Amino acid sequence: MDAFFFDKLPSTSQSTPKPRPETSQMNVSCPQMDPDEGLGTDHDSTSERSSSMTMSMDESQEHQISSRIDDIGKKVQDLVGKINDSRTMDQKIMDNFQDKLVEKVGEICGQMKEHMYTVYEENSHAMQATLQELTLVLESCSRLNTELHTVSQALAGLNRGLTLH
Repeated sequence: MDAFFFDKLPSTSQSTPKPRPETSQMNVSCPQMDPDEGLGTDHDSTSERSSSMTMSMDESQEHQISSRIDDIGKKVQDLVGKINDSRTMDQKIMDNFQDKLVEKVGEICGQMKEHMYTVYEENSHAMQATLQELTLVLESCSRLNTELHTVSQALAGLNRGLTLH
C-alpha cells in the first residue's frame, strides 16, 4: 500500500520558487474529520485523505506558480509594448526633427542665395561704374593720343621748315 501511495506523489526534483511574503501563507482547506471516522485502524482512508490534501496543496501551488508566470508574461508583453510605443514615438520625433531641419536648411539656403544675388548685384554695379570710368579714361587717352600725333606732325613740319631756311 505504501508503494502505491508514493507512486502517486508528484516529482520533487524540480525546483520551486521561494515564496514571496504575501504568498507564503497558503489557505488550504482541510476537510473536517468526523469523530466517528478514522479512529480505527483504517490506514487506507487516512492515506487517501493525506494524499488528496497533498495533491490539493500541489495543485494550489501549481496554480499560483502558473498565475505568477502568466503575470510575468503579461508584464513582459506590456514592457515590450511600451518599448515599441517609445520607439514609434522616437521615430516620429526624429521624422519631425528631420522635416524641420530640411525646412530650416532650405530656408537658410534661400537666404544665402538671396544674399549671394545681392552681392552679385552690388559687385555688378561697382564693376559697371569702374568700366564706365575706364571707358572715359580710354576715350581721353585716345583723344590725347590723337592730339599728340597732331602736335608731333606740326612739330615735324616746323622742324623741316626751319632746316630749309
